Amino acid sequence: MNELIATRDAFAQAIIDFGQDNKNIIVLDADLAKATMSCRFKEKFPERFFDMGISECDLVDTAAGLATAGKIPFACTFAMFAAGRAFEQIRNSIAYPRLNVKICGSHGGISVGKDGASHQAIEDLALMAAIPNMVVINPGDAVEMRAAVKAMIDYDGPVYLRLGRNPVPVVFDADTYTFEIGKGSKVREGKDITLVATGSLFDIAVKAADKLSQEGIEAEIINIATIKPLDKKLIVESARKTGRVLTMEEGIIVGGLGSAVAAALCAEYPVPMRYIGMDDCFGQSGDAAVLMDYYGMSVDNTIAKTKELLAIKR
Repeated sequence: MNELIATRDAFAQAIIDFGQDNKNIIVLDADLAKATMSCRFKEKFPERFFDMGISECDLVDTAAGLATAGKIPFACTFAMFAAGRAFEQIRNSIAYPRLNVKICGSHGGISVGKDGASHQAIEDLALMAAIPNMVVINPGDAVEMRAAVKAMIDYDGPVYLRLGRNPVPVVFDADTYTFEIGKGSKVREGKDITLVATGSLFDIAVKAADKLSQEGIEAEIINIATIKPLDKKLIVESARKTGRVLTMEEGIIVGGLGSAVAAALCAEYPVPMRYIGMDDCFGQSGDAAVLMDYYGMSVDNTIAKTKELLAIKR
């Protein structure tokens, strides 16, 4: 069985490791350092850590100021508070002047479980993707998170990064995996359908494809860690081969990965599509695994949606 590591834990280790050599890396938090795991950076580099208290707008504006002084600030808080409470500051103080600030939204999606709908950020990827100049990244495992953090440091400009609370399987090989902003990766070749997955749903796609293969159905898997800019070329090429596309995301479909893929294919190569994600509804309080199953973010629903698409005559 694959090792289980939460992407927030991988994030914390990455900024510590990269912060050893890059003294310009600054970490800020909004009274949630133990939850976002940025407290680990504080323990290692207390002089480069700032807790702004329960004041997300100040968090973002302070990060903007640090960026103008040549620093690389990582502003950390819950995804719900970053994308929600501080939206205006992110838009006007960071994205509009295109400052080199990294917004790190932890506890994204419904897998935060019992925290309930008020804290389940299902809109964060869509909201951040709607802002001009903003790069949006949603890593699928610990290996991809570490590689994404390195890419963010090297990239000069605003980035939104989603961190996951719950441990997820480590799928990628740390020795061979490479990450590039704006590029997806074809994880498995297939001819019958394309599964385009992001974040925590990537592992679900792999498990579903394994089961489908036992029935003679060959699913091609495209991992999309960068929601924006989207790797349209890779997706269109795959759609031309398989003729059917299923998108998979732990978040709202409207404005998220599903909408972005649909727009890309509509312009270049329309094919029958289905979507796995939150369909115009809020989450609710409950066990994370139960919620994921309830809202269709499961292996069984992926298989069902695949067969639904395969039944369409073209």
